[in-house]
Amino acid sequence: MATLNIVKQNHYQDSMKLMQISRELASSPGVRRASAIMATEMNLKTLRDSGLIKTIPQSLCANDLIIAVEAESETAGHKALGKIDFSVTRSLGEAQDTAKYQSFQEALIPPGIPNIAVVSVPGEFAKLEVARAIKNNIHTFLFSDNLSIDEEIKLKRRAAHRGLLMMGPGCGTAIINGTSFGFANIVRQGSVGIVAAAGTGMQEVASLIHNWGLGISHGLGVGGRDLSEKVGGLMAIEAIKLLHKDKNTEIVVLVSKPAPIKVVRKIIETTRRGRKPLAICLLGESEIDEEENVFFTETLEELSALAVNLTGGQSEKQIKISDTGLRRYARDFATKLNPSQKYVRGLFSGGTLCYEAQKILTSLLGKIYSNAPLSKDCTLADSLKSHGHCCLDLGEEEFTVGRPHPMIDYTLRNQRIIEEAKDPGTAVILLDIVLGYGSNPDPAGELLPAIVQAREIAGKKNRTLAFIAHICGTDNDPQDLTSQKRKLRKNGVKIAATNSQGARIAALIAQLAQKTGERR
Repeated sequence: MATLNIVKQNHYQDSMKLMQISRELASSPGVRRASAIMATEMNLKTLRDSGLIKTIPQSLCANDLIIAVEAESETAGHKALGKIDFSVTRSLGEAQDTAKYQSFQEALIPPGIPNIAVVSVPGEFAKLEVARAIKNNIHTFLFSDNLSIDEEIKLKRRAAHRGLLMMGPGCGTAIINGTSFGFANIVRQGSVGIVAAAGTGMQEVASLIHNWGLGISHGLGVGGRDLSEKVGGLMAIEAIKLLHKDKNTEIVVLVSKPAPIKVVRKIIETTRRGRKPLAICLLGESEIDEEENVFFTETLEELSALAVNLTGGQSEKQIKISDTGLRRYARDFATKLNPSQKYVRGLFSGGTLCYEAQKILTSLLGKIYSNAPLSKDCTLADSLKSHGHCCLDLGEEEFTVGRPHPMIDYTLRNQRIIEEAKDPGTAVILLDIVLGYGSNPDPAGELLPAIVQAREIAGKKNRTLAFIAHICGTDNDPQDLTSQKRKLRKNGVKIAATNSQGARIAALIAQLAQKTGERR
């Protein structure tokens, strides 16, 4: 095999273009692996560890583009790189439609004055665009991050004063009047209003509610820091106020990682004034006592079931997720494990789903190591090397700067699957797969070659691997939930109905493996 690289200095490409370059290369005759990434420190380390680069060139900066291929021969590699070179310089993935407006002010000219602006520009410019939108009484969906917390507070206070939403920073998901923003699933409209400081948390809840027969009125993201003590739930409160005024919303659900009690109490007070039921999931935290019209759940699965029940759908008992079939699989599988195999390795593209899995696994297995851990003492020393039971959030900034998000590009996750297969301690590989707008068009097709290769690697060492996946999505999504399940099941991947169920079954396999090992 031949490994070749080229460097394009000061040649920044966005996530979609990087993915398109990688795919075009990978489909070239004689090319086995390919990657196009920006030259950040983490990306260079990943390239080197995967064997796609032997020597890192000197004087690289984060705006430099590196294209790497592993091919059957140098001739095949050069031919592939030669073909892609022109595509890069003409900027891959050019928009099909020319921009209708050339400036923010031009877009405000009647007719059709907009009432929401999507802001996705570098952080240093984002605050200026958001301020301009607020000044013109326009809600903002702020996809960009890198705003300081003080800038966030200032903008949110300004928006709240005008009765506007400032969704973000780093807001990845929203659904408003059936229109999706960012990463979002296609769900039916209904009577559940979602407020979320957790993007994939909103996607999981919206998808489960849809799959259980109901729909949502709106899904409003508020940014991951909104419920922090310093921000104080500024935008969550405004979002709940708007949902209380919305005639199509019967119940409001709030999704977040753990939040300070005093912030949650402020939000509850807003609910009291609005009189609509509020169901809250703080992912494992339930220190606040329930009161009239306010309900707490510990998992996204429980929250979704409660929302369906409160809006007159099926009862929680009717839609309770059964673990029976997967428990039987876990018992059978545990007996086939090599004595060295005892660890769960979670590879997640969704930060909220990774966090929820850690909560569940910790309660059942003890310490779970991560690059985004529940506690500092469980922080991985090296994010590129798993340790013990481990859940990796591949959507963390350390992995996404200068490369496509893992919901879009499965290259990094596939590399990690192979690395986990080489570890004699790995028993279970736990995966989330997020469908919907913005995500990879065929996640199962992207994952299966790595899964097959991982099983071959383990098999040569007389080991076997359990692959457990939860697919967050609906049959309305472009990728089609049912067809994705079918592809994975056909190749021996066990499908969990919810993210929390996947974590429970993975933990059970590890528990049974430990008991089996002790008996041996």
